[in-house]
Amino acid sequence: MARKILRGIPVSAGISIGKAYFVNRQKERRIPRETIPHHLVAIETQRLRNAVEEVRQGFMDARARVPEELKEHGAIIDSHLMICQDPKLIESAAKNIAERAITAEWALERSINAIAKAFSAIDDPYIRERMQDVRVVGDKIMQALIGTPKPAELPAGRRVLMAHDLTPADAIELELSRIMSFATAEGGKTSHTGILARSLQIPAIVGVEDLEDSIRDGDLVIIDALKGLIFIDPSEDELVHYGDRKYQFEDYQKAIVKQCHLPAETVDGYRLEVCANIELAEELVQVKDNGGEGVGLYRTEYAFFNKKKMPDEEKLYEEYSTLAEQLSPGKVILRTLDVGADKLLDEQAMLEEANPALGLRGIRFCLRYQNVFRMQLRAMLRASVHGNVSIMFPMICGLKELRQARFVLNSVKSELDAEGVAYDPDIPVGIMIELPSAVMIADTLAREVDFFSIGTNDLIQYSLGIDRTNKHVSYLYQPLHPAIVRSIKYVIDAAHKEGIEASVCGEVASDPYCVPILMGMRVDGISIAPQAIPGIKRIIRQIDMEECINLLGDVLTHATVSRINTKVRKRIFKRFPEELSFFASLIEQDDITEP
Repeated sequence: MARKILRGIPVSAGISIGKAYFVNRQKERRIPRETIPHHLVAIETQRLRNAVEEVRQGFMDARARVPEELKEHGAIIDSHLMICQDPKLIESAAKNIAERAITAEWALERSINAIAKAFSAIDDPYIRERMQDVRVVGDKIMQALIGTPKPAELPAGRRVLMAHDLTPADAIELELSRIMSFATAEGGKTSHTGILARSLQIPAIVGVEDLEDSIRDGDLVIIDALKGLIFIDPSEDELVHYGDRKYQFEDYQKAIVKQCHLPAETVDGYRLEVCANIELAEELVQVKDNGGEGVGLYRTEYAFFNKKKMPDEEKLYEEYSTLAEQLSPGKVILRTLDVGADKLLDEQAMLEEANPALGLRGIRFCLRYQNVFRMQLRAMLRASVHGNVSIMFPMICGLKELRQARFVLNSVKSELDAEGVAYDPDIPVGIMIELPSAVMIADTLAREVDFFSIGTNDLIQYSLGIDRTNKHVSYLYQPLHPAIVRSIKYVIDAAHKEGIEASVCGEVASDPYCVPILMGMRVDGISIAPQAIPGIKRIIRQIDMEECINLLGDVLTHATVSRINTKVRKRIFKRFPEELSFFASLIEQDDITEP
């Protein structure tokens, strides 16, 4: 048996076996938390600014040397460069030095922690994990201040890279051909570390607890990036088992990628549209390579995040039109801003909300700050002439909000008409169904929009009253809870009754145990992470609708999560033993005991 097994979050599937090598260890860093004489404040402030300039120049050099295999990550380096120049971080640290008479290192640490506290209150995991970008930049400035030596070159041979965190700029400094996989102490499911690993097509695990304390350079490790496990000093039996699993997975990957451009059609002819969720136009390469038929959710928040100033209409228009052109005739659904700009933009004052998760986010923010909303809608409408573009409003809780949003949209259309600016007058407009209130009036909402997209991540959290990132209650995050299954079915039925399409996005849509149940509801499409598309399409092509409808019928007869999960696990695993051995599922966790 292995000396120790660590757990983390798998973000790029695969298995590797090799010797570990650390490129940085934050625990080795000692931050001087000391007060200083007032006459040294100016010197300490200049030390901070010198460190910032050193890091800024490092990002600029890295940006100029981005290799072809990391080309799409240039935008991430750009965002890190922006953070490095953001006065919100640097000036706040300088203020700490001046007012508290403390070292630059301590002042920087306090500023980063203050920003992290603000981010921790944000409900959206995608936005919350963008705090990791701030930490990445802060860590680099801290290293420059402390004088942490740069890592030595990789030892001879290929290695399993270990790091506190890893960025595209870090990767550029390394010989990519000698990295077989990597694991980091920081990061989450939507972190840029995961995007980096997937583009390099190497196994990766992030957010590994005790990584820096447990692994030494040269340790033999197994990276199981299917289940998020790291085996340190594995036994002979574990090495043999994972050696076999590695080759099985690689053969499976070749098979599903080879077939990924075939339509997602069941054996009896039911066609399902499979699209992708993305946040950067650079990810379109992954969408196309993995057989995606379009973009079912484009998160537009990234253009607003960590910028010195708000992007203007022209910049947004360029981003959206490029996306539409590159994917045409495939569709692109542009979701309007889904976060309070007080957490993103210097131009907006802090709202001091006690509970931002239930506060001014999504469409609520847009309706309050209509200057931002109108600018974004203008850019979206103008981009609509370049491809198959749709607009989607998030966090709609009632008919009044929807009508207000459409009123603003129609007003913007009138503006463009008066200016003689071209746009698609029939551009489809949809909403995300992610609040219980929207579920309950789905029949009414369906009469006023062109499509629904059911956002299962938020719907589950708001319906069950739990935060899935909270380890104390995460076991309650159950996608096949009877209330969730019935809610999704009700929404799909309401959409079809009014003749509009209903799709599902979120992790449920890429869960092989859940997809057949969605198909039984006759969902029109799903939108998932690009790397999940080949495997899900293969499952769809091997099943028939009779099976799906029967499975849904069985699920609807049960009143408890544990019975539903047990039945679904048995049925689906028996049907797809090979596929399921390579998938992590939301329903594989142990259920809460039920009577």
